[in-house]
Amino acid sequence: MSLPPQMQCHRDQDALIPKPRGTLPKLCAAVLAAITVGCIMFLSPERLFGWVAMVILSLTLGRLLHGLCLLAEEMLYHSNTRYQGRGLLSHVLPACGLEGKTLLTAGLAGLVLYLDGQPLSNQGQCWKVLLLASALYALLKSLGVLGPSEVEVSDICEGRQMNVAHGLAWSFYLGYLQLVLPRLENSIASFHSSHQWNGSSWGRGSKKLLILIPLNANISHKLEDEDDNISFHDNLPNSEIDRAGVRGRVYKHSVYRVVGEDGKARECVVEYATPLLTLYKMSQDSNAGFGEPERRQQVLIFFRTLQNILEQSLECRNRYTLILLNDERKDDPHFLSKAILTHLQQQEKEEFCVTPPPKPDMMNPLANTSSVQPSELHVNVRWQRPEPLSREPTIMFSLEKPQPLKVPVETSENYRGPT
Repeated sequence: MSLPPQMQCHRDQDALIPKPRGTLPKLCAAVLAAITVGCIMFLSPERLFGWVAMVILSLTLGRLLHGLCLLAEEMLYHSNTRYQGRGLLSHVLPACGLEGKTLLTAGLAGLVLYLDGQPLSNQGQCWKVLLLASALYALLKSLGVLGPSEVEVSDICEGRQMNVAHGLAWSFYLGYLQLVLPRLENSIASFHSSHQWNGSSWGRGSKKLLILIPLNANISHKLEDEDDNISFHDNLPNSEIDRAGVRGRVYKHSVYRVVGEDGKARECVVEYATPLLTLYKMSQDSNAGFGEPERRQQVLIFFRTLQNILEQSLECRNRYTLILLNDERKDDPHFLSKAILTHLQQQEKEEFCVTPPPKPDMMNPLANTSSVQPSELHVNVRWQRPEPLSREPTIMFSLEKPQPLKVPVETSENYRGPT
């Protein structure tokens, strides 16, 4: 059973975007540790706590020794340039891995090892193994043998948003989209009222800014060079914003006419995400150390980060559409126009909420639909019921001057006299 183009597009897009890494490695490590401890408990339960304490102490001591090696470098050469003379305890020690939790863990493990005494009964041989393991751990860590893997580095960079793509996504939002998207609707309305349309369609979905994000980050400066079904029509009215000392900095958008397979033309505001030019140029420069696989990964992180930022932005909500373009389909000469039209058609068919002013028959939305044709009922109209009055007491203030109390006066209309 084949899926509609809109659903297939979403499925293909979800299959490309990497999800944030989860906690499965921690779970696997915990299970492995539990199995190992269980085996030791079964073989020699009387020495369990002593052996566990000795292993923990050797690992934490190795980390502390490696931290001392890092501390020597930082204090001798980088204390002023990297830390601006800030406190040793508050900044330099935690940066070198000499944290309180590591010291506390090592202290507790040493205390348990001292109180147990079983592993240390072999004429101090265990102490030698402990110190040797700690020193070799620090050495191997410094040489990079025990360094973090690429997966760990990627997880750290994504968790702390330290990738190049994170900075580009935030710059694209704060320096551009947050400024122009709130003004987009008025610009389109002004443009639409001043142009004559010759049988074209400006649908509901095309009132958004379509942002193209190709996976290969290779951007053409003219969309008609990519697809001959796309032609430049005109520019929207310029938006002038005072920005960073520049008076009246100009921001503009281009309107393109996209022709579908049915020959019908649709107008839309579409452009590439310009930060992808930076990623592409970096992959072409050997000094950046940025190859094609890294570039593709950064494009996917850029898409996911920008999507998360815009979804949380009230200024930009419902004013944009991100279109991820898979470069594996470049063999189709009309791939770009088909991708744009697919998203336009999807937005036009989406259900949207209509909130008219309250009317007497608002509680029965189907009361006056007898004259509506069935083809006009594809929009899901959801009438909002009036919110019930709050049961909590409220305090109301009046700005009018206080008036004296008056005795109620009986009128002839409501007073009949004694009977």
